[in-house]
Amino acid sequence: MTERAGYTVTMFLIDVSPSMGTLREVEVPDGLTGEVRTIETTNLEWSLQFVKLKIQEMIYNGRKTDQCGVILFGSEETNNIINDKDGGYEHVSEYIPIGQPNANTLAKLSALQASEEHGDPIDAIIVGIETQERYLANKKKWTRKMILLTDGESPIEIEDWEATTRKMNNLNVSLTIVGVDFDDDEIDFHDEKKSDIKRANEEFYHKFVEQLDVGIVGNCEFALEEVARPDVKQVKSALLGTELRIGDTKDHPLESIIIRAKTSKCTALMRPKSWKKFAARPRPVSEDVEMTEEGEYVEYTPLIMRTQFYLDHRAEGEEEEAAAPQEESETEDEEEAAAKTDKLQVIEKEELVRGYKYGSSFVPTAEEFPRLRTEKGIDICGFFHQRNFRREWPMGEVQYVWADPEKPLDQAALSSIVQAMYEKGYMAIARWVSRDNMDPKMGVLSPTVFDGVDCFLWAQMPFADDVRKYTFASLDKLINKKGELITKHPYLPTEQQLDAMEKLVDAMDLMDAGEKDEQGNRNPWFDTRLSYNPAIHRTKHAQFHAAVVKDLDTHPLPPPHPELTKYFEPPRRVRKRARHAIEECKNVFKVKEVPKRVSKLRKDGHVRALEDEEEPLLLEKLQRRQSQLKSTQSQARFRATISPKSQRRTQKKYINSDDSATEPESETETEDEDYILLDKEVGGPSKITDEEGKEKEPSPLLTPTSKRSISLELEPDLGREPGRIIGLAYPLTDFKKNIVGGDLVSKAVEDLAWVIKSVVQKPFTWKRSEEMLGCMKELRKVALQEDEIDAWNEFLRDLRKTCLEDEPGNKQFWSDATALGRGISLISKSEASKEGGRSNISDATAAEFIRSP
Repeated sequence: MTERAGYTVTMFLIDVSPSMGTLREVEVPDGLTGEVRTIETTNLEWSLQFVKLKIQEMIYNGRKTDQCGVILFGSEETNNIINDKDGGYEHVSEYIPIGQPNANTLAKLSALQASEEHGDPIDAIIVGIETQERYLANKKKWTRKMILLTDGESPIEIEDWEATTRKMNNLNVSLTIVGVDFDDDEIDFHDEKKSDIKRANEEFYHKFVEQLDVGIVGNCEFALEEVARPDVKQVKSALLGTELRIGDTKDHPLESIIIRAKTSKCTALMRPKSWKKFAARPRPVSEDVEMTEEGEYVEYTPLIMRTQFYLDHRAEGEEEEAAAPQEESETEDEEEAAAKTDKLQVIEKEELVRGYKYGSSFVPTAEEFPRLRTEKGIDICGFFHQRNFRREWPMGEVQYVWADPEKPLDQAALSSIVQAMYEKGYMAIARWVSRDNMDPKMGVLSPTVFDGVDCFLWAQMPFADDVRKYTFASLDKLINKKGELITKHPYLPTEQQLDAMEKLVDAMDLMDAGEKDEQGNRNPWFDTRLSYNPAIHRTKHAQFHAAVVKDLDTHPLPPPHPELTKYFEPPRRVRKRARHAIEECKNVFKVKEVPKRVSKLRKDGHVRALEDEEEPLLLEKLQRRQSQLKSTQSQARFRATISPKSQRRTQKKYINSDDSATEPESETETEDEDYILLDKEVGGPSKITDEEGKEKEPSPLLTPTSKRSISLELEPDLGREPGRIIGLAYPLTDFKKNIVGGDLVSKAVEDLAWVIKSVVQKPFTWKRSEEMLGCMKELRKVALQEDEIDAWNEFLRDLRKTCLEDEPGNKQFWSDATALGRGISLISKSEASKEGGRSNISDATAAEFIRSP
């Protein structure tokens, strides 16, 4: 029989005899520099952490039926129900009556100190039994627990102790004895220097619990480790009544079925406990408070959040206004609040109108829509095969749907439906209404057959309007714009790459990476029953620790329990097995570590720090390359004055170098030709010609000297992001290359648009304004010719929003773009029709869009 969650009374029997005041050293987490730290504390304070953590667990769960009481033995006073009636049982006191624990319970425990009297633990057990019995007189099904905390140094009266164990068994009382420095084989701890009375008491405690149906003796240190172990909160969901309907029960009652059912939770969503926000509130010092150096003291108070609505007037000439809710705290600076009020108009909540979102705008409604009239119950709308069930669609918690336990006919009816669906492999589409006139939920009912009972599992599903279908290009099939299948491409994996990846996946199999069982077979590495949410349990651990220690500086938070972090790292066996497969993948895919960019020192030793998300501009790179070029050319001229032949050989090697130097292409080249080429390169820029000999316009930022002098540049940093075919360094060059290829026009248009929007948002964009405007001209031209009109129009709208509305924005760049006029605006119907394309933008709209605000 499983223990019922809650409905438990736990009696804590705490030894406060003089020996519990003995000092001991306890290790705490290492300091920032790694030094080992220890603190001094008494046995009572150290062992009380176990009691506090157990009580904190009750407070955390928040069950009214999970209660506790505290009884002290060895106290200086005597206060218990047996002594009040019949006398005896001296130095046993009921410190905290039975009830639901709270913060005051922990505060009272923190105030405990060792006394100068000795108490008998058997007397404390008997008092605890009687106190529980009186409190649970009419609650026979409640669970009774006792936890005895002692160091075993006090004398024990062992006369008639068997009668005590018999009564505890009759009342089903479980006993846990937590001993300070008790011998424990589990942690291999044995104290050879303990006193004779403690050794005798330990033997008696073991003999005592052997006579109990449920009893255990343990070491306090081990108990503190175990109480920090993450655990799962045990809950038992209450059954809620409802109806399961099939068919039209109102208009065709003879052709429909109504089954009275009960529902309960199968799974429950759990989140980390929230933290309250506190702020410092300075106040004048009162007469009864000691004056500080600043003349005031600081009080920390919880923040109470409130919502205030402001009317934000946008740019002049616009009629649109927006009511923006902003959260403030009562401790907000008055000057900041006043500044907000001056810039924004405050709107009362009563003046607002409800609006419903439609696309990117809101539609105001003058009055509420009437609610849909619904009737409580679960209506089965249809059936479908399990193979058509989409596993990614269920959302939220899962519920059980049972037949009413007190209705045999309904149990038979529901069981027959479940069995039929289970055998046929079908699931049901159902509409759930939790209460009358509540919003309905759509979901699925899955037939589930347990031993002795049949039921449904309910999972909520999204409505059809809420499902977003995203399509992705094939990973192994690539088709160009002409409809031809491409078999070789950098995006297509080779057979060698597929084979290497398959070996890596097989090597990372976790199904046999766990511990061995009794038969020597390895179990799976990951077990969902033994895995815990780190956010929930670490937050809980931090809150518990802060509640049971006096000072976090002297008692810092210990590291997380090993059970919480054991799945953070992959198993060593799998890493060793996958080593060769990983190396093969690195070689096949040519994986290389990207070196960090190191700034070079200037002559004066000063290096300007880059701003966040700032990249070195192309112009800066070009200047560095030109300086390197001039240095190399100066050396060449110096060598030429000594030996023309050596100069010619050096110059030719430099001109044709990519990764390594090469010899002259032809032996017929004269030294005069080399001199002419050298002077041409050093003298200044010249015209650039393409392969057909036509003159090309140089880039706004790049002014190469000649076609052959382009090779003088070092290998450029293209600055391409993963998955992009257009780089940040030479976007226009990359774009034209891809357009000439004709295979990836749409991708090239998309990536160039992304590059322009990315560059205009970065610092120092003015250095590349002309270049980006040139990119926009070429992008619009290609979009018009290649039927990418919608992509251009969408990009231009996004660019305007990025420049004028988003943060940090770039109003200057948009002003420069509008100066280009109608030729850079949206593509209209008339323009699109000339090129055989389509557009829904009129000429007037396109002209208005690019007009400067």
